[in-house]
Order: sequence, then structure tokens, then C-alpha cells
Amino acid sequence: MCRNQNSIQDTAIKDLALLIPYVTSLRWRYAGGAMFLVATNGFALLIPWFMKLAVDALQHPLAARFSPSACALIIVALAVVHCITRIFSRTLTMNAARIIEFRIRDDLFHRLTRLDLGYFSGSRSGDILSRFSNDLTNVRMLTGFGIMSGINTVLVYGAAVTMMVRIHPWLTFWAIFPFPLMVLIVKKISHRLFHRSLQAQEQLATLSSQAEETVSAVRLIKSYCREEYFQEEFGKTAERYLKNNLKLARLRGIIIPVMATATGSGTLIVLFMGGRLVISNVITLGDFVAFSGYLAMLVWPTAVLGWILTLSQRGAASMSRLVAILGAEPTITDTPDAQPIDTLQLGIEARNLTFSYGDTDIIKGVSFRVRTGETVGITGEVGSGKTSLLRLIPRLLPIAEGMLFIDGRDINTITTTSLRRLIGYVPQETFLFSRTVADNIGYGMAGDHSADALIKAAGQAGFLEDVESFPDKFETQVGEKGVTLSGGQKQRLAIARAVVGNPSILLLDDPLSAVDAGREDEILNELGKFYAGRTVLIVSQRVSAFRDCDRIIVVKEGVIAEEGPPAELLLQDGLYAEICRKQQQKPGVLA
Repeated sequence: MCRNQNSIQDTAIKDLALLIPYVTSLRWRYAGGAMFLVATNGFALLIPWFMKLAVDALQHPLAARFSPSACALIIVALAVVHCITRIFSRTLTMNAARIIEFRIRDDLFHRLTRLDLGYFSGSRSGDILSRFSNDLTNVRMLTGFGIMSGINTVLVYGAAVTMMVRIHPWLTFWAIFPFPLMVLIVKKISHRLFHRSLQAQEQLATLSSQAEETVSAVRLIKSYCREEYFQEEFGKTAERYLKNNLKLARLRGIIIPVMATATGSGTLIVLFMGGRLVISNVITLGDFVAFSGYLAMLVWPTAVLGWILTLSQRGAASMSRLVAILGAEPTITDTPDAQPIDTLQLGIEARNLTFSYGDTDIIKGVSFRVRTGETVGITGEVGSGKTSLLRLIPRLLPIAEGMLFIDGRDINTITTTSLRRLIGYVPQETFLFSRTVADNIGYGMAGDHSADALIKAAGQAGFLEDVESFPDKFETQVGEKGVTLSGGQKQRLAIARAVVGNPSILLLDDPLSAVDAGREDEILNELGKFYAGRTVLIVSQRVSAFRDCDRIIVVKEGVIAEEGPPAELLLQDGLYAEICRKQQQKPGVLA
């Protein structure tokens, strides 16, 4: 278990190396911040020295180089300049961290848009959102305050200890003697701190996922009166998150007292030994004041050292979670020799097409051909592979070479962008953006959408009458995921989105499941006109949707059980005829 934890931490430290390109791209900002930090600490280091000169001037006025009043004025001036340079050092470094946060967020989003459906099926939305917010915040803190404080600590320790050594080497040795012990203790704590931080981030992701899922399903929850159950489940998750954070806080709480003990011990040693050295005239009272001032300068960097360790551990844990997205590679990519496709002339052909989810075979050696301009319906029992078959055509799922051909070309040799531009796709689960009706329909077009195109597409989908009844017509906001629309309106809007781009291939996955019978006839009449000259595949459980189909493919357990024109399949009295009888369809309607 311990080895496994060490391995995780080692991996996380390696993941931090991915921050190097982001940091080096802003090296001039960090260099500027470091230069101002040098100036800031230089002015701060002069203050105790002028305090020494002021004390010496009070004791020996005749031998003093500066009068006490002159020292006081110089100290005030140094303090003012110190504040100004500190502002610039913080601004440059913190702004660089903000820019890094922006660039990583942009890279994360770009990577997510390139990943395949398989990645998202195994990931929770709340977890991904948590990485975009909380994990990125931790990385920003590390690259901003963490780097600035780290540089500042090195500068202060190096300069202050050097000045202390100049005053009295042995007193310096005993003053900083407790610090190595402190570092050993903190190092031991930081190992546990990393794993607690990683657990906290993962639990926060779970909490975010649960909250997002509950909000999305709020209507279902209320319908079944499950509010108390979900409150209880959320409370349990939140309690686990709280307990882990309390343990994390206790670990962080140990670090500060350890730091304080080290600095306090050093102060006591200086008071005891330094006082005796002053009495023995080994050092002057001014030296003692300056030495105490330099030791006091080590208090804040020492305290911040614990914070830096916390930030580094949390940043490492968060970066390891971000790398899981940044390092993910899509399984569907264009091959080096892939060429675009502009038109469809020879249709679609499957040759011994096989597809699996993991170890489960969904489609088993299917072969068929859809000619250009042909309308084909696909039906079958639930889970028989109909939707997967439709998703393979636009390469939404990975497919082996030599199984699926578009216009006689292996689908893997066609660029995905050009292929998908030929296709209008209505998925089984309709998703709408929280924008206007016009934006959602126009999403199916490349470039700006014209009013005439929107009206035509809405009419072809049987959605124009609904749009005209909306208060703001096409500018009506549909709400999150189309919450203001009915199920049928969502499907009709999705159909309008698919046809507005005038695609050569139209893929409809159960497009009329939420549409009533009266409106279904209207939509089918309009779509029948749109089908002309286009290659259309319709997946549906309702055979009424196949009214204008030239052929029907019946799928059972991943293989084609029946195939042919609707009238012939009815005469065969097989699976298709049985489906028709169950739905009480008249043969004349289907023929």
C-alpha cells in the first residue's frame, strides 16, 4: 500500500513537469517578478542594518556615520520603496499564473472537444467540471503564489543568513539550528498531505457530479418524491468530504506550530546567547538589534514554507487529475493519407461489419448496401445494435479498416470533418443548447444561418407552427437542455437542425418517438419531400416512421435477420410482420 502511494506521488511529481512549458513561455514575466523580488528583499535587508547604525549612533554619536534622525528617514524611504517593488513583483507573478490558468483551461477544452464518445461514457460531467474549476485553481495558486513565495524564501534565507553570518557566525549557527529539524518533520507530514489532498479533490469531484446529476434530474426526483433520499445521499457524500478536509486541515495545522517552534527556539537562543555576547562586548547592541531584525525576517518565509509545501502537494494532486484529460488521446483520428469527400455518388456499404463495446459484441458481421438516394429503415429489438450501427457512419465510434465504405472508399481513409459535413444526424437523445431556437437550428449549418433557411428547415421538421406560437419566434430562449420545450418539440427542433445544412446523408435515430400520431403524418409528409435524392437511414421502433422507406433492415442480436422492401417483408410473415401486428399497423399503410 505504501509503495503504491509512493508510486502515485512520484507520478504526480512527474505530471508537474508538464507545467514547465507553460511557465517558460512566460519566463520574462517571472524574470521581471524575480528581479523586483530581489529589489524588494534588498530594501528590506537594509532596514535592520540602518537600525543597527541608528542604535550605534545613539551609543556613540561622535563615531556615527549617520545621525539617528537620518537613519530614521532612510528607513522610512526604504519601507516606501520596498512596498512599491513588492506590488510590482506580486503583479507580474500573479498575472503570469492567471495567464497559465487561462491557457491550461483552453487546452483542456480543446482536448475535450477532440476526445471520442468512449471517453465521456466513462467520465462524470461533475468530475470534469471540478477539474476545470477547483483543480485549475490549485494549479494557479502553485504557479502564482507558490512560485513567488518559493523565490522569496530562497532570497530571504540566503541574504538574511549571509548578513547574520557577517555579524557573528556561531550565533547564526545556533539561531538556525532548529530549522533542519523542522524541515525533516514537515517533509514527513507533506507526504501524507499529498494523499489527503488527492482524496479531497476526488471527493469534491464526486460531490460536484452528484449535485450536477441531481439538478439535471430534478423533475424526475420530484415526480417520485425522492427529495429526502437525494438529500440524504448528498449529505453522506458531503460529510465524507468534510471529514477528509478536516483531516487535511489538521495536517496543515501541525505544520504552522512546527514552524513557529523552530523560529521561536531560534529567537530564544538569540536572546540568551546574543545578550551574553553584547554584555561581553563581542558584538555591539546595534549588531544585536540588526541580528534580531534579520532573524525576524526569517519568520514569515519559514511560515510560508509550510504553505508552499501545501500548495505544491495540492498542485501536484490537481495537476495529476488535469493530466488525465490533457494526456488523453482520441481513438478516432485522421490517417496521414486521409482525403476529404465532397459528394456522395455510390452510397454506403458495410462488409462483414463488426463492432464491440469492450468484450461485448454489439454488431456481428453485418453486410448491406445503401444506394445513393435510397431511404432505408432499420428496426429491431432493444439492444440489437441499431444505434451503434448509425453512429459508425459518421465515425462517432471507432471502426476497423475494411468494414464500412462511403462512395467505395474505406471510411477510415476519409477525413472526419469532410465526412461529417455530408451528414445530418438526429441522435436518439436530443440535446439543445441554452440559447435561442434560431441558434439551435442554425447549429447544423456551417457559418451564419439565414432567416429563410431557418424557416424552411422548421417547416420540413413540422416545427414552424410551434415557432410561430412562441412569444419571440426564432429568438425564443429554449432554456437549459431545452427545458421550456416539450419532448416532441425538442425532437422536431433536432430534425430541423439536421436538415438545415442540406446534407447528402440523413441519419435519424428514433426521431419521432415523442411525436403524436397527428403531427407524425405532417412531419413524414414534409420529410418525404426532403428525402428526394438523399441517402437516408431511419432507426425506429415505430414502423409508421418507415412509410417512405425503399427497404427495411431488421436487426436481431447484432445480425441482420431480415432485409427487403416493406411489402415483401410483410408477405414473408417474419419478424417485421410480427412487429407490425404488435403495433396494429395496416399493410396498406406500410407498403
